[in-house]
Amino acid sequence: MFEKRRTAGSYECTRFYLRSAPLRFTAWVLFKIGPFTVYSLGVFWALGALAAGWIIRLELKRYRCNPDLAATMVSAGVVGGLIGARLLLILEEWTHFIRSPWDFLWSGSGFSWYGGMLGGALAVTWVVRRNGILWLKAADICGPASALGYGIGRIGCHLAGDGTWGKVTDVPWAVAYTNAIFGWVDPLTGIPYPPGVRVHPTPIYELIQALIVFGILWPLRKKRYRDGTIFWLYLALGGSMRLAVEFLRVNPVVALGMTEYQWISIALVALGLWQILRLRPQIAA
Repeated sequence: MFEKRRTAGSYECTRFYLRSAPLRFTAWVLFKIGPFTVYSLGVFWALGALAAGWIIRLELKRYRCNPDLAATMVSAGVVGGLIGARLLLILEEWTHFIRSPWDFLWSGSGFSWYGGMLGGALAVTWVVRRNGILWLKAADICGPASALGYGIGRIGCHLAGDGTWGKVTDVPWAVAYTNAIFGWVDPLTGIPYPPGVRVHPTPIYELIQALIVFGILWPLRKKRYRDGTIFWLYLALGGSMRLAVEFLRVNPVVALGMTEYQWISIALVALGLWQILRLRPQIAA
């Protein structure tokens, strides 16, 4: 959920087209109950948070910690993540922010994923330290949970069409988000796409990547590696996955042909690999 995006255009539905036959259905609004509207984006990120909380609860029980802390950790991560995501976006979009700061702050759109990751990590750190849990042990608990929650949340991005799609392509599974919440426009220029244009459904790619990362981390967590190994591996795997998918995403290039998110991903991969090599990851005594 924590991606740089701005709302534009219709809130009605998102239409998806496969090359062979178009599929049309309302995806931004899941359903309405009287005056209440249930939106897919919020629902799937909430489901992602619930899934992450369930995983954290299982791991807290396995480590003989208080499993009830899972709800507090997830809640702190969500709040800290929202704050961090908005703050990083403000730094990235400073010129737009100073023109209309209040509109920027209270808008329901506009988030940066890595800002959310940092803000969430700081908030969860505060919770675990207050409850006497070793930071690296807590990080190992949160790694697989974060991967799973992120993947589920990406389903909501795909259904809503929040502007995190990829470059124009003609692959058989290409998608046209013709009534996306973001507006069916080029995310960089704001120019509407012409009829017939399809793009890479990168939220689905990121769902698959997240499930792969979770599938690698989940069986490894019970091996007697040193504390922190699972978390550093999560950073290395997650960063490398984001680095790869960015080649198909539509984000501005900042240096040497790569985007801001790619440079951050490289830093996270380097940090994760360095820590793994430093630990070697040896079996705990």
